[in-house]
Amino acid sequence: MQAHRIQRDVVQTFDLEKPSDTEGWNPVLIELCKPLDLARPVMLDKHVRELERFGRTAFLPNDFMESVSFDRFEIELFPEKKKNN
Repeated sequence: MQAHRIQRDVVQTFDLEKPSDTEGWNPVLIELCKPLDLARPVMLDKHVRELERFGRTAFLPNDFMESVSFDRFEIELFPEKKKNN
């Protein structure tokens, strides 16, 4: 996002259990960043807590080792609805 507008977005599905720690989220972040041609941001415990509690988190430019041209990188989880058999 830049100036409160979405610049690019990507939706991906994962057949994994939702990670519960920063190490578990790192491979997911790598896969999310590939199609956007971004380096992986630094995943902090704060991001994991926000994903657990709210299903979303935001990374600011300071969370990246390289400079970025946006104000915020957001991840939002959309849990798959369980099918009734």
